[in-house]
Amino acid sequence: MKKLTLLLTAATLAISAPLMAMDHDSMKMDHGSMKMDHGSMADMDNVIHTGVVNGVKATFELYDIKAKMEKMGMKETNHMMVMFTDAKTGKPLVEGEAMLKIVAPDKTEQVKNLMRMGNGFGSDVTLAKPGKYGVMCKFKPKTGKDIQAKFWYTVK
Repeated sequence: MKKLTLLLTAATLAISAPLMAMDHDSMKMDHGSMKMDHGSMADMDNVIHTGVVNGVKATFELYDIKAKMEKMGMKETNHMMVMFTDAKTGKPLVEGEAMLKIVAPDKTEQVKNLMRMGNGFGSDVTLAKPGKYGVMCKFKPKTGKDIQAKFWYTVK
């Protein structure tokens, strides 16, 4: 029951993120049995891309939440997390704003303002159809240069 309560809370926060100005510094989410701890990146099985741009390492994690979201009548299929760290020190970079754009195989686009969650930023997204997705993320730190990470991700 606690897991369902946490899932419903997380989904509610994700949906209302644009309306809220909350700091989710200590938030740890548990989507069912996935045990996502966004602060420690404990589940490396969900890392889909890592890259370094201008001295900043961007790590992308993807979690399958389709079944849980369907039960709530929602269309999102996945939860994507992005962690930005200083490539030299490993220190998390959490002060700033992050946006995500995903281009589906059929060329439809979804743009998300990522919500701060622990040591990263996240949002629920829809990767419903098989094929190649273009993933673009822009991080605007409070200090320093903007970071843009881009990669292709294939859904089978």
